[in-house]
Amino acid sequence: MDTPHEKLRSIPLFAGLDDDALALIASRVTEFEAGAGHVLVERGQEGAGMFVLEEGSVIVELPGGRTVEQGPGEFFGELALLGGGPRAARVRAATPVRCLAIGRTDFAALLHEEPRIAVAMLPVLARRLAESATH
Repeated sequence: MDTPHEKLRSIPLFAGLDDDALALIASRVTEFEAGAGHVLVERGQEGAGMFVLEEGSVIVELPGGRTVEQGPGEFFGELALLGGGPRAARVRAATPVRCLAIGRTDFAALLHEEPRIAVAMLPVLARRLAESATH
């Protein structure tokens, strides 16, 4: 069985971090599972945390009716935490999923204590913002 560090290191967002940073993340995340069809994030609600997919896939239902499928290693829910506004999309499990959840307070602390996480998120955030501006 993988150690918590190995599991985290297998996620692209955390892959470049050292053992100390991975230990910090492991101390602040909660692992959970949800069945297919379960709504993980509801549009318009306040963002209480972000999620990183370990297994399975989700459908992100964006404003305007567009959908995007995400799989293992992808993350979602971060924009409401970074921007402070309500959730912009609905996210439901397309298959059974296993996720890591990081609460708002822990997310802020992680970014403060380990800024490399924010740096690793930037390319994905930039791509998502560019896609939303063109659709």
